[in-house]
Amino acid sequence: MSEAGGFPLEGMELTHILVVSDLHRSMAFYRDVLGAEPYRDYGGTSAVFRFQGAWLLLVTPGGPTDDKPDVHFAPPDAPNHVSHAMTIRVPDCQAAYGILKDRGAAFLTPPVDHGAEVRAFFRDPDGHLFEISEYRGGAGLSAETET
Repeated sequence: MSEAGGFPLEGMELTHILVVSDLHRSMAFYRDVLGAEPYRDYGGTSAVFRFQGAWLLLVTPGGPTDDKPDVHFAPPDAPNHVSHAMTIRVPDCQAAYGILKDRGAAFLTPPVDHGAEVRAFFRDPDGHLFEISEYRGGAGLSAETET
C-alpha cells in the first residue's frame, strides 16, 4: 500500500457499482449464474455481493444527489459500446464456459484460443460485459501481473 499521502491505505477495498434496470432479475443472475455471494440488500434499490475478493454493488437507476449534482445512474444503453468490463481469470476457460452456460450465461462466442490466452465474453441481463480468461503463458505479462 502507498504511504505517499496516505492513499491507498491498508484496509481499503474497491467496490464495482453496476446500474441495473431490474434489481431482482440481476440479483438472481449474480447469485445463480455468476455464483456471487449475496451480502446485503438495501430495500429493493440496491444489493451488495461478494465475488472472488471483490465487492459488486448493484443499484437501480437514479438521478442527481447533493454529492453528485450532475450525475445520472443508468444501465448501459448500447451493449455493443463498452466503457467498463470485468475479467475473471480462470484455470480452464472451456470448463468455466460450460458451467456458466449451463447456469444461463449468454456468451457472445464460445471460448477463442489466442495462443497465450483463451477467452470468452458474456453479459449480465443489462449488458454489462464480463470476460472469462485462461492464461497459458507466452509473451507479455505473467499470470501474476496480468489483468
